[in-house]
Amino acid sequence: MRPLPRSLALLLAGALAATALSGCGKKAQKPAAEAGVLNLYTARHYDADLQIYEAFTAQTGIRINRLEMRPDQMIERMKAEGEASPADVILMADAGALWRAQQAGLLQPVRSQVLGARIPPALRDPENRWFGFSRRARVIAYDKASVRPEEIATYEALATPRFKGGVCVRSSDNVYNLSLMAALIERWGRDKALQWAKGVVANMARPPQGGDVDQVKAIAAGACKVALTNSYYFLRLARSEDAADKGVVAKVALGFPSLAGQGTHVNVSGGGVAAHAPNRAAAVKFLEFLSTDQTQAIFADANNEFPAVEGVEPPPAVKAVAGFKADPMPVATYGRRQAEAQAVFDEAGWR
Repeated sequence: MRPLPRSLALLLAGALAATALSGCGKKAQKPAAEAGVLNLYTARHYDADLQIYEAFTAQTGIRINRLEMRPDQMIERMKAEGEASPADVILMADAGALWRAQQAGLLQPVRSQVLGARIPPALRDPENRWFGFSRRARVIAYDKASVRPEEIATYEALATPRFKGGVCVRSSDNVYNLSLMAALIERWGRDKALQWAKGVVANMARPPQGGDVDQVKAIAAGACKVALTNSYYFLRLARSEDAADKGVVAKVALGFPSLAGQGTHVNVSGGGVAAHAPNRAAAVKFLEFLSTDQTQAIFADANNEFPAVEGVEPPPAVKAVAGFKADPMPVATYGRRQAEAQAVFDEAGWR
């Protein structure tokens, strides 16, 4: 993680001191608003986002103080900070993580004509506590030499005898997998989702390990034939100039499986205004900025994500695979079924 700006380091130190005082029987004080400042807590770890922050500051004059951390770390920190939290905006890389923050009471509703018009209802919280600003599909990467695209046309394929000993996956507690399982339960019901998870476990080429890029590289290395991955990880390799990455992409391709005939499972990266935001007006302005054509194009070009706003043209490499049919399931569903999803994984023996 990058060093914190001095201003944010001092701000956070003050918040933690206030929290400590509250534990001694004194009520923590809410930080005062600071003109021209936005305090951002983010679980997005992409260098590409720096372009967005710089563009926002250039357009509005509002300086962003940024703190990066893991989703669960952020939630626990903000719960401890309480009303003394300096956070204005929370960004997460998954609808399930946004739901966790929502359930912890860390987000507040936002009424914005801009966001209401630009972010589709299926990509935001029904009560407008958070909004999806970029889309990513959870797809199947496959070995081009031994697997035909039609063989991975559905998610069910991963649990069939065809891929016995040929599936690579990451751990079940990964939020991307939890959101996928939540969607499977919603579409199929628990019993079928459990049987699918058991089938995938039986087909695993190795114990769950690593991240999505590791699964794709494992296919190229011959460790497995198919793997689950978020689309932008593969697209990042496809656009890389690194010779090793080019070698991986030469052997691996992406398939966009359908879920119950409805289309490919799609998740979002998004955010909302923190419950005790001291700079609420700046926070809403920032969220609205994330929905502009300019920012949507940055999400797509710099991080290979699909725009959340209809009509925004992605770069050629992203556009080449952007024509898939997306499952229209509201992404808010994933969080609601998250605990059930983990229980299914545990019962199936998916570590």
